[in-house]
Amino acid sequence: MGRAFEYRRAAKEKRWDKMSRLFPKLAKAITVAAKEGGADPEMNAALRAAIQNAKAQNMPKDNIDSAIKRASGKDAETFTEVNYEGKGPHGVLVFVECATDNSTRTVANVKSYFNKAGGSVVPTGSLEFMFSRKAVFEFEKPENLDLEELELNLIDAGLEEIDENEGTVYVYGDYTNFGSLSQALEEASIDVNKSNLQRIPNTPVEFTEEQLEEIEKMLDKIEEDDDIQAVFTNIA
Repeated sequence: MGRAFEYRRAAKEKRWDKMSRLFPKLAKAITVAAKEGGADPEMNAALRAAIQNAKAQNMPKDNIDSAIKRASGKDAETFTEVNYEGKGPHGVLVFVECATDNSTRTVANVKSYFNKAGGSVVPTGSLEFMFSRKAVFEFEKPENLDLEELELNLIDAGLEEIDENEGTVYVYGDYTNFGSLSQALEEASIDVNKSNLQRIPNTPVEFTEEQLEEIEKMLDKIEEDDDIQAVFTNIA
């Protein structure tokens, strides 16, 4: 399966580190997770992951606590999770995940990003079969860790693949096994840096540098939108 989703990772995270919208996006993810599965991280794997990812980006504890409290407050905003699919410049396939309190605004914005780049939004479900949805966990490999032993311990939790690259370990499983894999890693005393659900392209496509530059301009616009939580492509 490889790590096709890793493409653009460093560039995207560098941009996000500089974006004033980073913490609001992380806070929204925490609020949505808490509202859907409860405010107790011990009982809510999605919330644990959202908090974990926020901490990885140095989000202050007060911000994290406030985001959780907002989910249960009487004036809590109601966010709807909605996905959009589209084709961008040079036929690149793009899957956009959103959390919004105004879907009319969000769909209008998403359509404009694609249209201005010479692409278009396609009917929902058109690209589902082009991507595999996976639970992905990332952590730095401890010196005394036996990867083969860990692999055996994670199989019953839904492990599909485990990979190491330059000291960083990646654990993959079907998205339905996110909770069980998260728990199994905790029980193995693994300090996970990041965990989330990724849409990994089944058939990654190579693009030229010139094509990628044009594609990046559209992706930048999409990712800057406050309603956008994640963007996935079929770029190799």
